[in-house]
Amino acid sequence: MKKVYLCMSTDVIHGGHIKIINEAAKLGEVTVGVLTDNVVVSFKRFPMLSFDERSRIIESIKGVAKVVPQSTLSYKDNLLTYRPDYVVHGDDWINGFQKSIREEVLSILSTYGGELVEFPYSVGKEYDAFEAAARNQLSIPDIRRGRLKKLLGMKKTISVIEAHSGLTGLIAENTQIMQDGKAYQFDAMWVSSLCDSTAKGKPDIELVDMSSRLRTIDDIMEVTTKPIILDGDTGGLIEHFVYNIKTLERIGVSAVIIEDKIGLKKNSLFGTEVVQHQDTIEHFCEKIKAGKKALKTKEFMLIARIESLILEQGMQDALDRAFSYVEAGADGIMIHSRKKSPDEIFEFCERFREKDSITPIVVVPTSFNEVTEEEFAKRNINIVIYANQLTRSAFPAMQNTAETILRNHRAKEADDQCMPFKEIIRLIPEE
Repeated sequence: MKKVYLCMSTDVIHGGHIKIINEAAKLGEVTVGVLTDNVVVSFKRFPMLSFDERSRIIESIKGVAKVVPQSTLSYKDNLLTYRPDYVVHGDDWINGFQKSIREEVLSILSTYGGELVEFPYSVGKEYDAFEAAARNQLSIPDIRRGRLKKLLGMKKTISVIEAHSGLTGLIAENTQIMQDGKAYQFDAMWVSSLCDSTAKGKPDIELVDMSSRLRTIDDIMEVTTKPIILDGDTGGLIEHFVYNIKTLERIGVSAVIIEDKIGLKKNSLFGTEVVQHQDTIEHFCEKIKAGKKALKTKEFMLIARIESLILEQGMQDALDRAFSYVEAGADGIMIHSRKKSPDEIFEFCERFREKDSITPIVVVPTSFNEVTEEEFAKRNINIVIYANQLTRSAFPAMQNTAETILRNHRAKEADDQCMPFKEIIRLIPEE
């Protein structure tokens, strides 16, 4: 009997999937490669069902003889292992995002005489409705909240980019690329105090109050599904923090990061150039304990940000604080540095991991920006936050456009710098 291979990732089975399985079964014995969870989250929405659950569903469909994991978007490993006579796929990958994957499949099949069989891709309003319903489910606060912890269990290192509006949230939600046979997209969004303040034309000194920050979060949540990490600055007074953290948990935020400074907040990248005061270990631990006690679920993460390296207090002070904060209940540690070299960050991580192999480590490589995510992963760093790049790239572009209009006394010369209006309309979902 001929061997047939097809790949599936879906957790919403509809008529189109049944149809292609039936067509594949006419060619021979069908093996379905089910994409693992970490592969699915790299190029599609977060799966509502786990790999094991999805595998059991697909395995139960008539015509499927066997289910195997496919641990990369590339088919290469499974094709060389199972050497199917036929690979079956919809014709949606002839052009577009997965074109390079298709070309690789054809190349491998040609080495042993296998054949690619393509069927018309199933499209229709009912299928779009299924996907829309799934995305709506993912945006529900109680479902969104725990996704960051789940991602940490799926991926070695997760990638986070700042969002400060509904539009930047859509960019964070939908931007993806294909590179070297792999798909990449951002896993979560960082709602930065700096970027939120800058968008409102305010200084980054905790001047924008929590009510305003919550409106920004609501704008982002309304059009996205990915987890949100909030930059909580110092967290404020303990008595205020316990109320704010309960609100964040209730509306579906996944984590808050608070820094161990007191007094008037100044941006960390100023370091010792401005007056900044670090909290005592004892007082900051009390804030962590109070915040954790106020929470109602185990899904929400309270992450402690250490400013010792920023304020030149030394490596040992940073480590002492890290271990104390974890003991107080912190769900993660963010270590910050304004040096262009990552050496002190790497030293901290190595020494922290000697005693603690579990607690997630967060970095924000604004200064030490030559380090890749792969290098961070090798050093057991779990979350990489690109904290302000969308804001920093948007403002020069807008200023340049404004100057171009002033210089030419008309808008024609600025058109090349602008996205066509119809593309803007398509960018914004109607529902």
